[in-house]
Amino acid sequence: MTDPHRLAPVLPAGPRRSNGDFALTPVHGTDRGQVSYDFPGVLLGTAEYAEGPTGATVLSIPGGARTFTDRRGGAVGASGLYGYNHAICLAGGSVYGLSAVAGVSEALFERGEYRSGFDQLQLVSGAIIYDYSVRDNSVFPDTALGKAALNAARDGVVEVGRVGGGAAASSGKVDPARIEFTGQGVAFRQVGDVKVLVVTVLNPYGVIIDREGRIVRGNFDETTGARRHPALDYEEAIAESRLVESMAGNTTITAVVTNVQLSDVELKQFGLQVHSSMHRGIQPFHTSLDGDTLFALTTDEIALPIDPGTSRGRLSLNSTAVATLAGETAWDAILCAAG
Repeated sequence: MTDPHRLAPVLPAGPRRSNGDFALTPVHGTDRGQVSYDFPGVLLGTAEYAEGPTGATVLSIPGGARTFTDRRGGAVGASGLYGYNHAICLAGGSVYGLSAVAGVSEALFERGEYRSGFDQLQLVSGAIIYDYSVRDNSVFPDTALGKAALNAARDGVVEVGRVGGGAAASSGKVDPARIEFTGQGVAFRQVGDVKVLVVTVLNPYGVIIDREGRIVRGNFDETTGARRHPALDYEEAIAESRLVESMAGNTTITAVVTNVQLSDVELKQFGLQVHSSMHRGIQPFHTSLDGDTLFALTTDEIALPIDPGTSRGRLSLNSTAVATLAGETAWDAILCAAG
């Protein structure tokens, strides 16, 4: 039986068929099942072009949410980047996949009966991954696919695996022959009234690490039947003064949303802390060959207890506590995407 995470040899670059060469129809795959969550007012939807495969994932918050965006690595591809959003789109197709973000924007404009007052604008931000290196065509998520992903968005459940923006995501690219498929991961945690939801499209240069420190996806050596940490490849290459055949075109794109009221400063620190925490599950992370982007959002629904100034030296409930919870949730989402 063929391992669904293994890749066929990467095909050489050259003229490829794209959207105009196919009768494309959006589909909604299931792959590894679904993840349930309890976050009213936050919807998730996915859509793909099976001919790619490539796709788009939409996080829809009709009521809107304040947003901080953290961009790291040497190859970021993103649009919008607003401080307030009604939807976030995560897509394949590299820079051409930003068309899907525009499609979500157009669909929301239509839903609002084309109202264009300044305070009626529907704001959409998005980011993309490069997913062409693992397929033999250049099909990209266009405006129609972005609209299809938004229209599929629903409350409380979402598909995971090789669906949506993660349809052709992969990991462990220090050697093109050792790449493995990953996908889209989602995780949800609730403690008391505090809620955190994370969706990530996992397409990193690095390998995926579980909580026991084991490499669970990427850089798989068929000759040994084992996965290697890229550090070993670099140690050998440096010792032997030889080149490492690394693959460009990577990126992990993530959205994390909480219902906790956070100031602008706290929201920024929340996003920075969660994004930094993800290095535990992705190694190396934020490389010059990645364009890692994280959108941190809050629906500002609940307030944490106010610190009266007497808790110095004690654990207090603040944005750091929420970000710590969210960091663990992000690791859950990474492992979910790795399958």
